[in-house]
Amino acid sequence: MEFLERKRWLFLGLPFTFTKYIIKEDMITIDTGLLKTVENDCYMYKVQDVQLTATLAEKLFRLGTVTCFTGDTTHPKLELVHIKNARAVKDFILEMSEAARLKRRTVNMLDIGSDDVDDIADEQ
Repeated sequence: MEFLERKRWLFLGLPFTFTKYIIKEDMITIDTGLLKTVENDCYMYKVQDVQLTATLAEKLFRLGTVTCFTGDTTHPKLELVHIKNARAVKDFILEMSEAARLKRRTVNMLDIGSDDVDDIADEQ
């Protein structure tokens, strides 16, 4: 499965921008620009968390903004701004990023307050 979305104007949700978002099972690609085009890729296994936000104006025009928090060096915070089918895109990215991490056997370990435990042990 693949999603091809365009960044849209907030006014009426019209796609008059030159930004395309291509979301595949293994990669997210952002193409921007008309005269000078820039293509940025992020592998799906680098996506750590996904957030969906929708302002009142976005809700009126059935749009949303999907923010991907990644381990990518060039874009640690990828934003897919004013896109249609935002909830479906968010769910797809979550599922595919988890599948890609399992496929590559990359494990994310969370550091939940281990520094605080060391500080308490030092104080005693």
